[in-house]
Amino acid sequence: TYQNSIAALLSEAKGLIFYDTKVTVMNRVLNATVQRTADHAAPEITLDPLEIVGGEIRSSENTYFCQAARQLSCVPSSQLCVKLASGGDPTYAFNIRFTGEEVHGTSGSFRHFLWQVCKELQSSALSLLLPCPSAAANRNKGKYILTPCPISYAEEQLLHFFGQLLGIAIRADVPLPLDLLGSFWKGLVGESLDPEQDLQEADVLTYNYVKKFENVNDETELETLCAEISSQHHSGESPDSPSRPYCTFTYVTMTGEEVELCQGGHSLTVSWENKDVYARAVRSLRLRELQNVECMTAVRAGLGSIIPLQLLTMLSPLEMELRTCGLPYINLEFLKAHTMYQVGLMETDQHIEFFWAALEMFTQEELCKFIKFACNQERIPFTCPCKDGGPDTAHVPPYPMKIAPPDGAAGQPDSRYIRVETCMFMVKLPQYSSLDVMLEKLRYAIHYREDPLSG
Repeated sequence: TYQNSIAALLSEAKGLIFYDTKVTVMNRVLNATVQRTADHAAPEITLDPLEIVGGEIRSSENTYFCQAARQLSCVPSSQLCVKLASGGDPTYAFNIRFTGEEVHGTSGSFRHFLWQVCKELQSSALSLLLPCPSAAANRNKGKYILTPCPISYAEEQLLHFFGQLLGIAIRADVPLPLDLLGSFWKGLVGESLDPEQDLQEADVLTYNYVKKFENVNDETELETLCAEISSQHHSGESPDSPSRPYCTFTYVTMTGEEVELCQGGHSLTVSWENKDVYARAVRSLRLRELQNVECMTAVRAGLGSIIPLQLLTMLSPLEMELRTCGLPYINLEFLKAHTMYQVGLMETDQHIEFFWAALEMFTQEELCKFIKFACNQERIPFTCPCKDGGPDTAHVPPYPMKIAPPDGAAGQPDSRYIRVETCMFMVKLPQYSSLDVMLEKLRYAIHYREDPLSG
């Protein structure tokens, strides 16, 4: 980037610009870079739910992620660059058909696909992401990083597709339920890692190990430390643990492989004279693994085929995460303000009041399950252009949530179940007679089916 270019100036001043302003600029650029026009049909992929039935995926090839990657590999990326999703009938990058299932509408199945893919990425079904090593010390549990290892051409293509999915989700305004460590987002927006903070966040065991060598005061203390490490290694404990390496110029990678930190490292013993060199070498190994240039380059290439990478110069890593993944909790007040009542229903109806009172009693985990049940995505946007009454007054999908009466009038209300139309984010709510019944029926609904496709 040229030193005095607009991109360079925006990058320097990004801490002074409000996030909402950045999102407005970003949205305008995304709508100005649409490449698939309305007269072109959306690409369609066919997924086989039987390949992942029961939640047990027999092979990575059977995952929705790999099924989609294979079918979209021959589709030009320009066909995936669509306008930002808005209104009741949003345009998405591609349509999805599930083998053997009759699904009306495209929104519910598309959102369910993104949810399932995120679930696969953060599981053992795929090896693109690695659980954060700090989780072994009860820190950053549930967070992931890109797996740091040499990649094959096939893996590079999958990482490229992963980057495309990030861009597709941004254009679709569907927050992805991905829990990636801050170092990933730094790499994505092109920021340098902090040798102290990022190492501590990613691998606190290695961070503490390096600090022990850096803070040794004399040779006797160093000998005691090396003896402790050596005894731990030879006591039968796993050499794969980051806190139990050899006391030579070797260390264990995040994937469990012992490597030399320099040529002949296996035979080079750590001593008082070279202990600082050893500590720097261990730190450097971990930072290279965190930067993971080869994998991140593939992800950025995929992302750049869907959205202009120049946009990332004005976003901080946290803002990029917010734009891609939203917030991992549900704001009930915001949801309530973006809810419509249909076919004569009103917010003051008793069963509607029971409905909101029940949701207020839910945990965040239950609220996320309710959102997944109602619209097939676990996270929902926390901003909407309709709030300012400006020219862009269309709601961001899946908003608004709609509450409607149930179909038909047969049977007692308390004996009926809640039904949803996921494509329209519509909850068909019987007139239950009490709060207890409402709670029972809502909890039954959100736990009964993990992935409804009634929309």
